[in-house]
Amino acid sequence: MFMRRGERGFTLLEVLIAVCIFAVGVLAVATMQISGTRGNRLANELTQATALAQDRIEELKSKDISSADLAPGNYDDPGNPIAETTSGAGLFNRSWAITNFTADSRSVTVTVAWTLGGNTHNVVLTTITRGGGN
Repeated sequence: MFMRRGERGFTLLEVLIAVCIFAVGVLAVATMQISGTRGNRLANELTQATALAQDRIEELKSKDISSADLAPGNYDDPGNPIAETTSGAGLFNRSWAITNFTADSRSVTVTVAWTLGGNTHNVVLTTITRGGGN
């Protein structure tokens, strides 16, 4: 066999090296895609948990300071676990604690907890209210 002058091509080794470099790049992009998806899911659940906590705070702040709803103590939401996802599965557990801040105001702390990927996450919001939306 003989080679004509001017004929050039890629050797098998060059092709294998190029395929390996391409594969490493594709794997890096796939890893970033998975990390991005996980991050988006956590952000979505964090937003939902914050909305649940904020809803409870607003509801409690609208009550009269002398009502039983603002009596000092620890409370669990009777709707636990709360489904805020499109899957309909109960994901969030909401609880709150009310303490006397002054004679005519209360400290309200709402906690929403959930588990994602074996890790427990929670959102805690605290406010002080005098009742009646204040």
